[in-house]
Amino acid sequence: MSLQSELMQELDDDKQAILAIRRHLHAHPEVSFQEKQTAAYIKKYYADLNMPTTDFGDGFGFVVDIVGATPGRHLALRADFDALAIQETNDLPFRSQNDGVMHACGHDGHTAYLMVLAKHLWAHKDQLKGSIRILHQPAEEVSPGGAKSMIADGVLDGIDNVIGLHVMSSMKTGTVAYHLNETQTGRANFKVTLTGKGGHASMPHLSNDAIVAGSYLVTALQTIVSRRIDPFDTASVTIGSFDGAGSYNAIQQSVTLKGDVRIMKESTRKTIRHQITQIIHGIETMYGVTADLDYDDNYPVLDNDLELTTAVVDSIKAAHLPEVESVYDCGPQDPSEDFAYFAQEKPSTFFYVGCQTSDGQNHPHHSPDFMMNEDCLIIAAKAAGSAVLAYLNR
Repeated sequence: MSLQSELMQELDDDKQAILAIRRHLHAHPEVSFQEKQTAAYIKKYYADLNMPTTDFGDGFGFVVDIVGATPGRHLALRADFDALAIQETNDLPFRSQNDGVMHACGHDGHTAYLMVLAKHLWAHKDQLKGSIRILHQPAEEVSPGGAKSMIADGVLDGIDNVIGLHVMSSMKTGTVAYHLNETQTGRANFKVTLTGKGGHASMPHLSNDAIVAGSYLVTALQTIVSRRIDPFDTASVTIGSFDGAGSYNAIQQSVTLKGDVRIMKESTRKTIRHQITQIIHGIETMYGVTADLDYDDNYPVLDNDLELTTAVVDSIKAAHLPEVESVYDCGPQDPSEDFAYFAQEKPSTFFYVGCQTSDGQNHPHHSPDFMMNEDCLIIAAKAAGSAVLAYLNR
């Protein structure tokens, strides 16, 4: 029996272990930069298998190194393990036990599949050429993200390439998807506080209404994409929070707005930041308010390496996995990912495994009712395992 066949059979035999790990993690979520118990749980799993771990970064990130019997290329496999500050509404036997926190993006599934895959790759290390770094990353959801500090601490030293994946509730279970080159948006976040002069609602002429200024700012920001970005480019500017709460008969002295920017070209990032700054200065002049802008340029555009992505896709197709109905190019994806930092450092690829539920309902990522079809987990393990073996044998 070939190593490919052996590994696939072992993953089939350990399918329930993947589910058990995922459900434990789902029931005990922790948000970014607070994942102490999650990291301890994963490390204990490896310790019980006599698989040493090494910490990287200023959070809870760590790696497991699987060194083959003969020299070869060095690959990293990454999974994230943080949850979100969301109250779960699903009625599941393993629903979140932590109020206000849930795995609403599938990172519990990423971690579960990779833990079991790592176990079996470790068992076959004497048959492997080269090495595999199993990279468990915290804090994907919150800027600056967990990837940056791990990279700064040397987690990619000696690594040739990085592979990651994400389960996708918008994609049919049984599918594996990919895209070449620019694949996920880059991101920026900003917060602006506008301060005028408060007063009585019956005497607006004695005040300077920050809500009026803020409302005009929301409208003005919408002209950036429609009038300053090439129609053939991709960008969005969203105001996600407008905090001007007060009394019905009081004019607000200050309001705070929080916004989100997505781009598919780094040059577009500069244009949007410049335009936001200019418009805010204009609001100050027009309404006589003062503005305090906090602008965070964070996750880069995720750029999938053409050669590596093609090789990974070809290896998954060649594996003829019975659970996979199709492997297809899904086009660019709207969300942002701090995996992009790895891709900036090393030629990398990030692909997708469909996890759409069979009930016909929409359970989107980052929603209180996010759910996955857990059949996606064995697909993720087998697809990644097939890609690893093909990569090391090239």
